[in-house]
Amino acid sequence: MSTVRPIGVTILAILEILGGLVELGIGGLLLVAAGFIGGIASQVPEVPNLPGIGGLIAGIILFIGIVVVILGVLALIIAWGLWTGQGWAWTLALILAIVSLIFSILSLPGGIIGLLIDILILYYLTRPHVKAFFGKGPPTTAPPPPPA
Repeated sequence: MSTVRPIGVTILAILEILGGLVELGIGGLLLVAAGFIGGIASQVPEVPNLPGIGGLIAGIILFIGIVVVILGVLALIIAWGLWTGQGWAWTLALILAIVSLIFSILSLPGGIIGLLIDILILYYLTRPHVKAFFGKGPPTTAPPPPPA
C-alpha cells in the first residue's frame, strides 16, 4: 500500500462524509416525521374506505427513514475506509460507482451529469497510483526530482 493518500481519494472521502451526514440528517427527519404522523393518525377518525391508512403511511416513512440512516452510517464507514486506504473501501466504492452508473444510464437523458461523474469516479479509482494506495496494485514509484 502506498503511504501517500492521493488528493482525489481525499476528495472522495470528504464527499462520502458529507453525503453520509446528509443521509443521517434526512433519515433522522424521516424518523421524527413517522412518529409525528403516527401520533396524529391515532387521533384522526378512520376513513371509511381506507382503514389504518395513517398507520400505513407512518410505517412506510419509518421504514424509509431506517434505510436512509443505515445508508448514512455505511457512507461514513466507507469514507473512513477510503481515508485510511482500506482495500475493501476501494472495492465498495467501485461497486457503488458501477451501480450508480447503471441507474444514471437508466435515467437518461436526465442522468447525464450523474453518468459523467460515475465515469470519472470509475476512471479515477482504476488509476495505478490509486489502486496502489489501496493495496490493489503494484506500488508506484515516485517521479524523479527535477534537474537542478
